[in-house]
Amino acid sequence: MIKRIAISLIFVLLSNPLLAKEVELNPDHPQRYTVKKGDTLWDISGMFLKYPWHWPDIWYVNPQIENPHLIYPGDELSLSYRDGKPVIEVNRGKRSVKLSPEVRETILDKPILTIPLSAIGPFLSKPRVVGDEVLNDAPYVVASADERLISGAGDYVYVRGITDSDSNTYSLFKGGKAYKDPDTGEVLGYEAIYLGDAETMTQGDPAKVSLTYTNREIQIGDRLLKVEDDDFDLNFIPRAPDKPLDGRIISVFDGVSQIGQYQIVVLSLGKRDGLQTGNVLSVYQAGETLKDSVSVDRKDTVTLPDEHAGEAMVFKLYDKVSYAIVMKATRAMHVYDKVKSAQ
Repeated sequence: MIKRIAISLIFVLLSNPLLAKEVELNPDHPQRYTVKKGDTLWDISGMFLKYPWHWPDIWYVNPQIENPHLIYPGDELSLSYRDGKPVIEVNRGKRSVKLSPEVRETILDKPILTIPLSAIGPFLSKPRVVGDEVLNDAPYVVASADERLISGAGDYVYVRGITDSDSNTYSLFKGGKAYKDPDTGEVLGYEAIYLGDAETMTQGDPAKVSLTYTNREIQIGDRLLKVEDDDFDLNFIPRAPDKPLDGRIISVFDGVSQIGQYQIVVLSLGKRDGLQTGNVLSVYQAGETLKDSVSVDRKDTVTLPDEHAGEAMVFKLYDKVSYAIVMKATRAMHVYDKVKSAQ
């Protein structure tokens, strides 16, 4: 019986390697810190912790504070110990002011974000991941005004395939590259390149559509999709995934060859893999396979070990892929580098 229990315990530990790891404080951590406007949760976590994604392990939720998971400018964070373990407690600072003689309060500040809004600037051009059938079945530009080859903001175009009379605002996209899993070859989705926004002027087949904003040329064959809500929630908590995950960087925005801090990458992991917004993954520079010039076997090769290159945090999820922002880069990263659950 004892042996059976021991084997069961070993199985549990091996099947959940993310469970037991001591929280390591930053050697230069402050004892107290007053939150300032412009701070981010990631940066504050890094002040107190060696690994910012361990924040949920030390954050003490005070049930007496409204929205205890949100942190505001003026809040004082203090490090203390409970049962020998470090915890961060919050003393809510003054966030409102009374305007005399009127009896009302004005909230001065919003909660700090997990990452700076400016850091996802490259993403705000509205890239989208879609299935091949989504673009193939979407309404499309069939003709432009005055027989122009290209159109832009202020022009109007004719569109076939608009059947929803309840919606009159759309975004325009051009089909991009396929996102493939480099290990399995599975097509995970297709890049839809954002071109601009439009409003229907008259219904019909074709419908007359006004181009209200464009950041690229609009051409015959470009597709229209309903406007996607881009009001991202940036108040998520950085944390490790609930289970071990392995994937790859399959694309990077801006077309750079080497990836650094605050660049946006596409990962071969999504909702179906159990990934969640705020999950942090470690990036490993994939070991290069080289010819062994010393071996007597002239065909012999050797694959160098993967090298840790930094961390990326997921902020936008789809079923099979996700968008992540590189929060730390200790060496150059590249497309097809590996990502694993941060420990």
